[in-house]
Amino acid sequence: MRYIVALTGGIGSGKSTVANAFAALGATIVDADIIARQVVEPGSDALRAIQARFGAGILLPDGRLHRALLRQRVFSSPADKNWLNRLLHPLIQQETRQQMARASGHYVLWVVPLLVENQLQSQADRILVVDVPTEVQIARTLSRDGISPGQIKNILAAQVSREQRLACADDIIDNSGRPEAITAEVAKLHHRYLQLAASATRQD
Repeated sequence: MRYIVALTGGIGSGKSTVANAFAALGATIVDADIIARQVVEPGSDALRAIQARFGAGILLPDGRLHRALLRQRVFSSPADKNWLNRLLHPLIQQETRQQMARASGHYVLWVVPLLVENQLQSQADRILVVDVPTEVQIARTLSRDGISPGQIKNILAAQVSREQRLACADDIIDNSGRPEAITAEVAKLHHRYLQLAASATRQD
């Protein structure tokens, strides 16, 4: 079995920035957010099911999913959120397994925002949490996504607390500063994960 490091963190924590830093060092990345977009591409069965439930207005003019509108809908309706999860989670998990099986490199960095919420911790050999204070999460998400403070609060409320996430961590990256500040920390962790993966391979 390939050694799996799960990278997680709350909204606005900078998971993509950290993942990109690992990728620059040659780490193999499997990103649940990217997979979530792939399974609802135009022409997919999942997108047709979403359109059937939410109407044609859930699509952008070019036929792609209007992700911001869908997020607004599901975070204001538990029933819609549960329906969407039942539709997408099996598809995301299947594609994740396929990408893991095809992955090269000594370890896989599995970027999975809802690792703790979906109780997926046991599927990883090690857990890396990207951590920032809540006020930083809110400020970054406001500037990046252009959504309302109320929507951000709904998203934060749907995620586990910062304390719950940190309690699951084997490693923590503080990403509250400038992006370039994490480069040295990522390099140390990358070296450590290569060692752990090599050790796990020898034990197998």
